[in-house]
Amino acid sequence: MVGVDEYATRKGRHYGTVLIDIETRRPIDLLPDREASSLAAWLTEQPGVEVICRDRAPFFAEGATTGAPQAIQVADRWHLWHNVSEAAERAVAQHRRCLRALVTASPEPDPEPAPEEDSSGSPWPTGHRFADRTRARHADVHALLEAGHSRRSVQRQLGMTWRTVKQFADVARPEELFTGQWQNRPSVLDDYKPYLDDRWNEGCTNAWKLWEEIAPLGYKGSYQRVRAYLHKKRTAPRPVAARPPSPRTVAGWILRRPETLPEAEQLLLKTVRTQRPEIDALTRHVRAFAVMLTERQGERLPDWLAAVRQDDLPSLHTLAAGIDRDRAAVIAGLTLPWSSGAVEGHVNRIKMLKRQVFGRAGHQLLRKRVLLA
Repeated sequence: MVGVDEYATRKGRHYGTVLIDIETRRPIDLLPDREASSLAAWLTEQPGVEVICRDRAPFFAEGATTGAPQAIQVADRWHLWHNVSEAAERAVAQHRRCLRALVTASPEPDPEPAPEEDSSGSPWPTGHRFADRTRARHADVHALLEAGHSRRSVQRQLGMTWRTVKQFADVARPEELFTGQWQNRPSVLDDYKPYLDDRWNEGCTNAWKLWEEIAPLGYKGSYQRVRAYLHKKRTAPRPVAARPPSPRTVAGWILRRPETLPEAEQLLLKTVRTQRPEIDALTRHVRAFAVMLTERQGERLPDWLAAVRQDDLPSLHTLAAGIDRDRAAVIAGLTLPWSSGAVEGHVNRIKMLKRQVFGRAGHQLLRKRVLLA
């Protein structure tokens, strides 16, 4: 039993062929190219080959058929499932627009929590810097007033303005200062906010330009106030619409075992299948192929190919045509226990050996290192 695969001597330009004994998992030979004639010549010199494990590359199929017509060719199961995965993603991509129906508006951001109240009813808790400073200044003002000082005297002693002293003196409790006139107090910009909002919605977000526009309308305030108002609008949290799932994501839902999908993904896939009969048919065909692959039911392949051709799935039709050309090897791959796993491992090992000599090893040196290591 021989495993065949390609390895790159110069990626994208030049490739060779590695041959592995599937039973012992040891390398047998390295060929300097991946031509069908080279593989056929090598197999002709090995008349005892009974099984050839390979991927679905046409040059390997041709070389194996020519050089060892008596051998059973086995298509690798990993490559078969990879081909199905690529076809499924292409099929879903053709219905990209219907995936937008899965998008639901994301929940609005939670409103900022209101300031906590302490036992006195203040929205500013004890320990807050502003609250503690206000309480201390209120106590100082009332202590001086109770001692017989006038408001002018309190103003001079505490270094406050007359208006500030009046505000503290007119309230019995400092908590009254935390609500009322200090909160939501009117601004010179209030009358012009509707205009600014309309211009913002029209797409004008330049604070300086908007300030120049409202100044002739009677606005007497500063540019900084306009800029601060627009900064709040610019940094305000906005609801973000969820992105629709990509074709690769939906293809992943189809390719995975149904019982391993989270409930949310199962519901989304069910929605897509309900809206698009093509994706529903794709899901059924992919999962039927997965059953053949995992339970080694290669005899069901002809029925699967016939069922695929009955649905409008161009990507799967292309896959089915390729499988049909290599039907015997694919049925063997879906039935027999052998695969090209050992070959893939040696391809990775060849990459490591090439790196050790900085990619400058010729074919003869590389062959010796692979076979004798």
